[in-house]
Amino acid sequence: MDANIFDRENLRIAVIGGGSWATALVKLMQYKGNHVSWYLRNPDVIAHIQKYRHHCSYLSSVYLDPNQLTMSSSMDEVVASSDILIFAIPSAYFEAEISQLTHSLKDKFLISAIKGFVTPDYLTIAEYFNRVCQIPYDQIGIISGPSHAEEMGMQRLSYLTLTSKYQSVAERLCDMFRCDYVNTIPGTDIYGVEYAAALKNVYAVATGIAHGLGYGDNFTAVLITSAFNELISFLDATYPDSSRVTSRSAYLGDLLVTCYSQFSRNRTFGSMIGKGYSVVAAQSEMNMVAEGHYAVKAIYKIKQRYSVSMPIVDAVYAILYEHRYAVRVFGNLCRELQ
Repeated sequence: MDANIFDRENLRIAVIGGGSWATALVKLMQYKGNHVSWYLRNPDVIAHIQKYRHHCSYLSSVYLDPNQLTMSSSMDEVVASSDILIFAIPSAYFEAEISQLTHSLKDKFLISAIKGFVTPDYLTIAEYFNRVCQIPYDQIGIISGPSHAEEMGMQRLSYLTLTSKYQSVAERLCDMFRCDYVNTIPGTDIYGVEYAAALKNVYAVATGIAHGLGYGDNFTAVLITSAFNELISFLDATYPDSSRVTSRSAYLGDLLVTCYSQFSRNRTFGSMIGKGYSVVAAQSEMNMVAEGHYAVKAIYKIKQRYSVSMPIVDAVYAILYEHRYAVRVFGNLCRELQ
């Protein structure tokens, strides 16, 4: 890949994915004046956007200009015509989607806006690109929050952390995404940011379960404080980094917004579980994927390798995968939190 890719004129940008986060990122790229290639699996969605100028299922109030879009249901076509690829596919579907791709990624810069893991090896998306697709970390960037797609779509002030191996590349990514309603923060902690993004979804599920069970704000404050301490313990045990500042927005800020926000699908999912819904029933009523449901299994397996004490992760895993009674599990968890 050309090391000076960000210096090219008429840089070709693509978004891979058709959900709310992908839609918000397409809107942002259009707002910045870019023509965007967009991979959407469903041709009917493409036809709807071309005719009505908004997505039919996600962020439907967000205006999309078809004149600034080249949409296709062929991922190969979109990848072949682009220099920078922004991936925004839910992690649960990522491997199935990317397995369709035959065009090489070797000469592309890849940006992951995905928060989760690829099974069965429980790799983050950056790890998958590097180990499976053989893409060096020099060509990989990460988008993290705190930011909800809904607020970005409404052009409310949001904050994105853009992370890459080199600070200079992260700063170029910040230039690419910054606008009058998006502030950007550069960083180089690829590992920490990706795992923090996955962990905060698990903790948002836990917060939602507590809400569904009827616990109040006092308990929630202690739960999130304990979750933040767990997150730090996990990162320090699995990949210590003396330059990591976990009080910054990509770690603490993203955790807070995901646990507290009305837009948090993971909190909503957890609240339904706390109210007595089964996992299947909760999933069927939601129009979006709750990444925390999948992430907790990966974190549970990984933390066992390092013997990290994470009682909140244990509690969520027990409820979702061992089918334990939420009221009993959280009753025991209350005695462990400080």
